[in-house]
Amino acid sequence: MTEETTADRHRRVAATFTERVRGTTDWDVPAPVEGWTARDVVDHLTTWFPGFLAGSGVTLPAGPTAQDDPVGAWEHQTAVVQALLDDPASAGQAIENPHIGAMTVAGAADMIYISDVFMHTWDLARATGQDDRLDPEVCAAMVEGMEPMEDLMRGSGQYGPRVPVPDDADAQTRLLGFIGRDPDWKP
Repeated sequence: MTEETTADRHRRVAATFTERVRGTTDWDVPAPVEGWTARDVVDHLTTWFPGFLAGSGVTLPAGPTAQDDPVGAWEHQTAVVQALLDDPASAGQAIENPHIGAMTVAGAADMIYISDVFMHTWDLARATGQDDRLDPEVCAAMVEGMEPMEDLMRGSGQYGPRVPVPDDADAQTRLLGFIGRDPDWKP
């Protein structure tokens, strides 16, 4: 059996998010991130990663904005990121970032972007009344990998305070609580 590549992982995680995007009928409903709507979830994902890459010298082709066309914006983003990761030359391009250091485009996508898409899948699904179940193995691995970096992560301002969950909570509930989401949040 072959090991999953970053391009494979992006394809899989983005496909699930794409289903939730296409299933959204009201882009103005509140989302679990305070002050955000469903549209804002897509806007976040389609703006920060291109901006991050641009700061490292990698420019993604511009597409529609989430404010004008959230489905088109997401589908464009997914296609251009997938093309970047499917091409060994661009995926292997070295980049430098003052916050995370030197790595490849694929390494950065794997470490920070794909996991963000995975976590925000819950936000969009919960906001729009869709299936919000996440892969429990991925959830468990993420919590295990993030817990040793909790102070650094919280200090970044990208994560809210941990939400307490029961000691015997499942992996998804533990992940949601860790990243500052109320697992019982409802719109």
